[in-house]
Amino acid sequence: MSENASISLRERLEAEVKKRNDPSELLNGGADPLQVAKDLEDDRAILLCALFGYGNANAIVKFLKKLDFSLLNCDEAVLKEALAPFYYRFQSSEDLFQIFVTLRRLEEGELKERFVEAYQKSGQVIEGVFALIQRFEQVNHYESRGYRFLIGSLPKNGRPTSPYKRWMMFLRWMVRHDALDLGRWQEVSPADLIIPLDTHTFHVSRQLGLLERKTYDWKAAVELTERLKVFSPDDPVKYDFALYRIGQEKSVI
Repeated sequence: MSENASISLRERLEAEVKKRNDPSELLNGGADPLQVAKDLEDDRAILLCALFGYGNANAIVKFLKKLDFSLLNCDEAVLKEALAPFYYRFQSSEDLFQIFVTLRRLEEGELKERFVEAYQKSGQVIEGVFALIQRFEQVNHYESRGYRFLIGSLPKNGRPTSPYKRWMMFLRWMVRHDALDLGRWQEVSPADLIIPLDTHTFHVSRQLGLLERKTYDWKAAVELTERLKVFSPDDPVKYDFALYRIGQEKSVI
């Protein structure tokens, strides 16, 4: 990409970010799990909104609006009965019960504390995610295909392959602070975030010349993030919502 073309693309992306950075975007734009997460105070509940953030956006929001997140503070017997009618795509009612159980068993503030400790030690947000997945496995030994899909897997060789899109989306919400993102975890630098790479963002980024890698994986997420750092070194992920919306709307800027 030539220097002039790069400047032009940056200007176009900046304009798109400015247009999208408005609370009305969540109200009047397409469905997004942040519509539900934005009104929650419990970090664990916000994480649930992110982890269930796959599939059709309208279906995601419809499902999340039915969940009673206050159940995270209830006894497990109450949880079991209350969640019995619910399921979502790959997750059975038992899977839902077990993820609520896992998060309920964490101590107050532990989600943030364990993430920040691993992140600050390594300087990489992915290590904070791995620390949380490892902790989930310690407090709850339950295993199923749907549950494992929900929380994610630890890489066997220590090197991630999956984009960990839903985890990266959660971190975007929690770390960045603007009209959309929540900015609750100020101990984490926005400069260290990795873009939540979904298929919309992947294809749009390739179309715009921001991404050369043809495989949808962790390396592609890192490559795209590094490319966006050329435009905004301190906050490369600020372009994520705009790129996602462009893909969701099937528009070309």
